[in-house]
Amino acid sequence: MPAAVIIPTLNEAERIGGLLAQLAKLRSELVVEIIVTDGGSTDATRAIAGEAALTDPRVRVIDNPARIQSAGINLAVAKADRRADIIVRIDAHAFYPDDFVPRIVAAFAATSASMVSVGLRTIGLGCMQRGVAAASNSRIGTGGAAHRVGGPAGFVDHGHHAGIDRAMFERLGGYDESFIANEDAEFDRRVRAAGGRIWLASELQVDYLPRATLGKLFKQYRRYGQGRAQNYRKHGERLRARQMLPPVLVVALVASLLLAVFWLPALLLPALYLLGLAAASLALFVKTPEPCTLLAGAAAATMHMAWGSGFLAEIFRGPDLGDEAASRVRSTQAENG
Repeated sequence: MPAAVIIPTLNEAERIGGLLAQLAKLRSELVVEIIVTDGGSTDATRAIAGEAALTDPRVRVIDNPARIQSAGINLAVAKADRRADIIVRIDAHAFYPDDFVPRIVAAFAATSASMVSVGLRTIGLGCMQRGVAAASNSRIGTGGAAHRVGGPAGFVDHGHHAGIDRAMFERLGGYDESFIANEDAEFDRRVRAAGGRIWLASELQVDYLPRATLGKLFKQYRRYGQGRAQNYRKHGERLRARQMLPPVLVVALVASLLLAVFWLPALLLPALYLLGLAAASLALFVKTPEPCTLLAGAAAATMHMAWGSGFLAEIFRGPDLGDEAASRVRSTQAENG
């Protein structure tokens, strides 16, 4: 099963060179092409990728004028070498084991899946990133999604996209480019409806670098909430309890704070929420006694409020139409990176 590797980029000069050097070690019989789909980088990303192409003819840089990952991947799949039956999606802001691509291809052969997902382990370099990582790798931050908290290998409804059966991807029309985020979960919904299956190769772990500030984390998770609302509106699929909790929590906390203007006991709910976050942070600190872990509560609160408010804003805003939707998506994602 020959594969094409696709790497969406936007200002990834710090990582792209090392990543391409790592991929260059893979046999050309396995990886027939490596496509960098660039959304208009203003740093040295394109120059570095261009230099890599001089020594490895499999490397190709293409423009992604839409500047969003879903559009960049759709374009790259359409342009990829027709020998490639498998598409391996690589994120430039993540770290991969050297045998990642071979093991993704092997998972397709072993399971006959339409998609292969992998475990996603968040790591941090700075203190705030480590706090975000502690929250992201626990139930308080991501609600217990199997690919986030180390679930067992097996078929799942959704996971972090790593391998894509090209024939299925093209048959279903690729990612929906009108989505602000969550286009992978929306695509998985169509895969399941078409009779395909998604395999979680939990033994394969990707190390992901999260946003380094709470402000950037808020913008990211607000988009996640908006994307999930778009998915709900498009397919009407029942939400899981972990997906309902953030919007319910946002409504409850806002209502409590407003009510507290007239009735102080209403502050009990926000107080209990903050105490719960503090207790969770302490529990994570006991498990991993590193001071930055204590920031997990602040990170989790940011995720909850951002996801919940984004979901509610998208639900109450109503559906967009045509080009207006695409324009809104592009401007939002370009702003947030």
